[in-house]
Amino acid sequence: MIALVEGVIPDIDVNGDVAVVAITKHGVELARRMQQLFGNSDMYYMGKFARGDEEARGIQLFEGSVRLLFPALFPRYKGIVCIISLGAVVRMIAPLLKDKKEDPGIVVIDDKGEHVISVLSGHLGGANELTQEVAAAIGARAVVTTASDVQKTIAVDLFGRRFGWSWESADKLTPVSASVVNEERVAVVQESGEPDWWTREAPLPATIRVYGTIAEALADEPEAALVVTHRLLAQEEEAILRNGVLYRPKVIALGIGCNRGTSAEEIEAIIEETLAELRMSRKSVKAVCTIDLKQDEEGLLAVCERHGWPLHVYSAAELNEMPMDSPSDTVFRFTGAYGVSEPAVKRYTGASELALVKKKSGNVTISVGIVPFPSAKEAISR
Repeated sequence: MIALVEGVIPDIDVNGDVAVVAITKHGVELARRMQQLFGNSDMYYMGKFARGDEEARGIQLFEGSVRLLFPALFPRYKGIVCIISLGAVVRMIAPLLKDKKEDPGIVVIDDKGEHVISVLSGHLGGANELTQEVAAAIGARAVVTTASDVQKTIAVDLFGRRFGWSWESADKLTPVSASVVNEERVAVVQESGEPDWWTREAPLPATIRVYGTIAEALADEPEAALVVTHRLLAQEEEAILRNGVLYRPKVIALGIGCNRGTSAEEIEAIIEETLAELRMSRKSVKAVCTIDLKQDEEGLLAVCERHGWPLHVYSAAELNEMPMDSPSDTVFRFTGAYGVSEPAVKRYTGASELALVKKKSGNVTISVGIVPFPSAKEAISR
């Protein structure tokens, strides 16, 4: 039994991503039913409603004010489903709120299980999606009030998130979102990345137009913009961001060859230098590629771990299958492959042309490729 005491954050046992909290007789019945439907959830309800099977079912009982439970739940769950009145939940969570990038998704269900309401962090916290899932599972009505969802348009703060895109800064998310939902003229400029970001059944709103370049968009003088590119913008292009959000798609593949024992610092310095020369963003790096002989290279592994980049390795035979602009007999004598960085990137990306075929600097050889995608215009028009 969890004893809730003022000023003390209770010790809880976290196993799932979502917490379900109930404080009434009917709410407990609903929570117990939900446990059968949501395997990745933890249940909490008041001890006075104990049935005797809670320990076996992994249900955590508490006594005291439920308000004192939320400081423990907030930082440890992605979503919190409250079978509690909406007003009470708002008062209890108010002192805990930080911002939408950190707050968990909060969902409220009425005591009869008729309505499931998305309350907080609908997009970034996933409350809207969780609301839909819970409502479908218990046969309730989902209540979502986020303007982009209601109007079936682009959710600016979620744009490309399922592909791993990241935004450069968050300061324009709100004004650009306002432009989208208020049906102002909005440009989507996509130079790279996955094109199939529009998944709604309805057509893309007429107020949103897709462009292949920033120059094309600037010529039409849009009131807001969503810019998807791996490039560092030129000074004259930055005007598009006066009311725009810059997204970084994961499209850059780095081919790395290095001498045994090369330090992480040297490898990272070459990567940074090369990306700067190519005017490309490090945030758009998708993967690092090399020969399997380097899969235990400590410096290379350290760089990948530092940035969360997956390391893809290929055998010499796999690398030799790829066309190479500059095969090397010297590299072949040491590795069995006529090249490492160049064919590794070509193998990973499937691109016939690279942004950088090969550059050798010190103990490191680097090649750079961009994962090719069809244009967004083509994808949306299909």
